[in-house]
Amino acid sequence: MADGPTYRRIADHLREEIRAGKWQPGDRLPSHAELAEQMQVSLTTARNAIQVLVTENLVYTATSRGTIIRSREVLESVVTDHIRPDRPRAAHDIFEEIARAAGRVPTKEFSARMEPADGRVAQWLGIPVDSWVVARTVVQYLDNEPWSWEVSFYPRELAEATGLDSPHDIPEGTTRRLADRGQGETAHRDSLVARPANAEEAAVLGVAMGTVLLDHLRIGANHERVTRVTRHRSIAASNRLAYELGDSAGTAVIRGVLDQTDRSEIWF
Repeated sequence: MADGPTYRRIADHLREEIRAGKWQPGDRLPSHAELAEQMQVSLTTARNAIQVLVTENLVYTATSRGTIIRSREVLESVVTDHIRPDRPRAAHDIFEEIARAAGRVPTKEFSARMEPADGRVAQWLGIPVDSWVVARTVVQYLDNEPWSWEVSFYPRELAEATGLDSPHDIPEGTTRRLADRGQGETAHRDSLVARPANAEEAAVLGVAMGTVLLDHLRIGANHERVTRVTRHRSIAASNRLAYELGDSAGTAVIRGVLDQTDRSEIWF
């Protein structure tokens, strides 16, 4: 190993092994204790070496599984797909559609709660502060790897009228549920910002604090009201967002060209 602090030399060694293919996405690295024994170093040195790889987004930590090699694949999400008029009916939501199209295995952790709207949520939904809203939270995984964290807020009476106050995940997705219950969304406003992860986001997504995230805020509405606001956070280095605008014939031409192209090569 090259010169430098011991923990960095160990990190350099592990990084080279990852790049050489000794460790594949989904593989578990030796535990801190195992690594310390193998390298004849202290537990603190081993832990610091692993933290270097976490900071570089090469690995993530899972409580029950240890330190896992991350996929280096970039997932492209066409964020307008969920409102395509020709989108086929299916018993799963847009995240599962995107994941399965990429050959990945999607899973989720879901929770729902009723809570008073804080100032930001109230402003987004156009309701008074402290009005009751239903918050639906999903942590999404690809091949067991933390991928994104999504929280959606709905006005209480709308959630109750459409069944979005359910304590369970809705397999077909909330966009379809709203449409099926007569509250289909007809307009959206998206805001995107790239920014460093805070401590809570780092813990949920298995990254180091400061890792650059894509923070995607979507406000949906119909002709009468704002129906929901969704905040979706994902790791910038692992995700690419695309929008398809215009008629179906034109977008089909674009898709036909891109389907014959390695999309990783079309970015400057």
